[in-house]
Amino acid sequence: MADYDYDLFVIGAGSGGVRAARLTALGGKKVAVAEEYRVGGTCVIRGCVPKKFMVMASEVSHALEIAEGYGWSFDNAKFDWPTFLEAKDVEIARLSGIYAANLGKAGVELVHGRAVLKDAHTVEIIGKNQTFTAEKILIATGGRPWKPESLPGIEHAITSEEAFHLPQLPKRILIAGGGYIAVEFAGIFAGLGVETTLIYRGPNILRGFDDDVRAHLAGEIEKRGIKVVLGCQHEKIEKTATGLVNHLENGMKLETDVVMFATGRIPHVKDLGLEAAGVELNDEGAIKVDPYSKTTADNIWAIGDVTDRMNLTPVAIREAVAFHQTVYRDNPQHFDYEAVATAVFSQPPVGVVGLSESEARRSCSAGVDVYVTRFRPMKYAFTGSEERVLMKLVVDAQSQRVVGVHIVGPDSPEMIQLAAIAVKAGLTKAQWDATCAVHPTMAEELVTLKEKQSGATSAG
Repeated sequence: MADYDYDLFVIGAGSGGVRAARLTALGGKKVAVAEEYRVGGTCVIRGCVPKKFMVMASEVSHALEIAEGYGWSFDNAKFDWPTFLEAKDVEIARLSGIYAANLGKAGVELVHGRAVLKDAHTVEIIGKNQTFTAEKILIATGGRPWKPESLPGIEHAITSEEAFHLPQLPKRILIAGGGYIAVEFAGIFAGLGVETTLIYRGPNILRGFDDDVRAHLAGEIEKRGIKVVLGCQHEKIEKTATGLVNHLENGMKLETDVVMFATGRIPHVKDLGLEAAGVELNDEGAIKVDPYSKTTADNIWAIGDVTDRMNLTPVAIREAVAFHQTVYRDNPQHFDYEAVATAVFSQPPVGVVGLSESEARRSCSAGVDVYVTRFRPMKYAFTGSEERVLMKLVVDAQSQRVVGVHIVGPDSPEMIQLAAIAVKAGLTKAQWDATCAVHPTMAEELVTLKEKQSGATSAG
């Protein structure tokens, strides 16, 4: 057997790579992980964690509006962007340090630099004249924002990564995109007092989500002051003395201070040396893997967003655990991607688990029963707000299993985590109904929905 420097070399110290490296090292193997930027990856450094801090900061303005309805008054409330940025950066640095420290405690060697595959067992650290060999290699390099590079003036636009470090808060911003990142940042900037426009080339935001969710959220975010322009995209971006002029295909011209593109993310595979190691990509440009995360090279695996299977941090972590169990514990495992809950931290937020109504109609042969309610949250009773919550249950008409839960409204991400347990367990609508409500809460609506949507049950 060949002598290698390491039993396992991990490329990428995000959530998935770190978990796989730690578990393997704690199991007695010699492990190294290379990271070209900062330990923690997209989620901790330039994704879900700092974004959630921004969401929470921006929600305060709405909370103040609600508070005034309850008799509170705030004469001099103001937001200071530099103060927030400093606090956010301190916390992100702390979290990154914890990730690095945990690697060290597990006995993982951390290599700072960009690792490139030279062959199936060799990695080179670019610019450092370092080369390492490993019996097995795990690629966990994640994804990166995509921009339409051929668009005239695209060099003036930023992505979500730059949005975390804007030197000053703009007065006007245009966000291009209709996915969760675009919708979330629209809510963030609008909540911080920025004049916000969201444009998307499709007929409605959040493609792939339930149609009722999409329509409901589009209406709700406009109530928060976000201008939504659908069925439209850029022709060019023009820099002028007073800002950036967005020339749109529908003839509109909008001048803003910042243009942000949130038009998708792509696997981070560029110049990684995959071909030299015999690692193939699929048709979408992601690393091709089998159900156990093995690539087309016998000793190389890949997990997380670089495989473009289900791009969620908790999923990458579960894929890391399954990799470790399969490769080092003689316990073959693969992650089950069915009924994985997800949240969109829009304002109001979205929580979803299971099938949309249209997906259920395609997969449930006997048809579906649909239960929907829309109501004003109790919190808004004194404010005169027109905002509404949407809750929707999708039920397999034959088995009566609840196969989809969709919520738009305050605290929906917290509710959907617990609803996901019931959906994953395959509980029926009768079992949901047998669960006593907690009153007064919004969540009680999930167990008190009795009226089927008219004409809901149908096959095909």
